[in-house]
Amino acid sequence: MIYDVQKASMWKRFSAYLLDVILLVILAVGVAFLLSSSLGYEAKLNEREEIRVGYEQEYGVDFDISKEDYDKLSESDRKKIDDAYALFIGDDEIGKIDLLLANLVLIIVSFSTLIPHIILELIVPLLFKNGQTLGKKVFGIGVVRVDSVKISNLQLFARAILGKCTIETLLTILLVLMWFFNFMPLVGMVGFFAIAILQFFCVVATRNHTALHDLLSATVCVDMSSQLIFDSPEALIQYKKELHAKEAERSAYM
Repeated sequence: MIYDVQKASMWKRFSAYLLDVILLVILAVGVAFLLSSSLGYEAKLNEREEIRVGYEQEYGVDFDISKEDYDKLSESDRKKIDDAYALFIGDDEIGKIDLLLANLVLIIVSFSTLIPHIILELIVPLLFKNGQTLGKKVFGIGVVRVDSVKISNLQLFARAILGKCTIETLLTILLVLMWFFNFMPLVGMVGFFAIAILQFFCVVATRNHTALHDLLSATVCVDMSSQLIFDSPEALIQYKKELHAKEAERSAYM
């Protein structure tokens, strides 16, 4: 065992990451389903659909008509659909429902991202020690400070919640939603690609191939089979002193 950082191989890190992502997605889907049911998201969607159907029946139109079929209609028929849809969108009740649905989506996405990360990326590593998630435990890798000292709870929080959850996952999802739903789409597109490029640069171009969450927390993934982990900086210093003393003693006899 040595105190130099024994960085885990890329295939081990990727395999552990893939397993962790699968577990996170499974848990996130479960949390999202529970939140959606308890907050009445589906009921509000059905209410909106009923109002939409009412407008279609009242004005004898179909809002789901394809663009190809829409273009084939006469000018008067197209105007009929446009006028009816404008009234539908301008309905105060629809405005309230759409605002509520947008807020519910934000709540569901936020908590279905945060809760799995708290459980799998924060609580589990606190139980396993050495920053090990379930994936890392399976593939024999851990997380330490860049100087081989045991990761602190604060660093683990920064790595799991600020780095992985907030920046790499939640912010990315929100930017994609902004882009997809045409709400400040340019900001969403630029922000998404900025994070993706930055992450790619960190993993590929940096000397240690370090991801954003590891840069943020000043940590590194190591191979547990060969890495010596120190409980504190003082323990590392003492270990180095002992090694130097042994080296000096050995040199004296040569």
